[in-house]
Amino acid sequence: MPASVADSTPGPEAEVSDPVPDPEDGARDWQLDHTRAPIATKVVIAGGLGVGKTTFVRAVSEITPLQTEALMTRASEETDDLTATPDKLTTTVAMDFGRITLDDDLVLYVFGTPGQQRFWFMWDDLVRGAIGAVVMADTRRLTDCFPALDYFESCGLPYIVAVNHFEGTERFEEADVRDALTVPDHVPVLIMDARKRYSVVETLLAMVEHALEATPE
Repeated sequence: MPASVADSTPGPEAEVSDPVPDPEDGARDWQLDHTRAPIATKVVIAGGLGVGKTTFVRAVSEITPLQTEALMTRASEETDDLTATPDKLTTTVAMDFGRITLDDDLVLYVFGTPGQQRFWFMWDDLVRGAIGAVVMADTRRLTDCFPALDYFESCGLPYIVAVNHFEGTERFEEADVRDALTVPDHVPVLIMDARKRYSVVETLLAMVEHALEATPE
């Protein structure tokens, strides 16, 4: 056998190495651009007890969401109305937290507020630095979202109203909900499903767009 052929023929001890994985494989353009950092913003999800705030955060978060759930006890029966949600066993006692990346370089940090009145003192801390809020509503008990509406109106934070449609309940048009809540015409009102990621993403996009229109600077 010619030496050139023999030299090029791998012996039994030769090993075929696997290709070295690219650490940047699957990375987005903005993640590889060291001159540009993602824009991080904070948004707040508010509303009454059992309206779906925890479900909202859980459905959209790209990380394991932080949840501060505690078991419901008989001690809260006189203050927490569970008529519309009799199967609810836990409640948020501090906040829910999640994160989602939108439009490549826009990162939203999503904070869900507790719904019970005895935890409202935490809202001032949770909304500090937020660009806007989503006020969730349940058409079976619309009055539960009035405190959140009043709060964001008084502090001047841009907000939208997201009606979480529950199965087996009557579906109302956005205009009917707007009239019932006396929501100003410039505030978006949406019908959504907090269990479905695409619906939650559309809600967050509407909130960001509204916040940019309200405070373009």
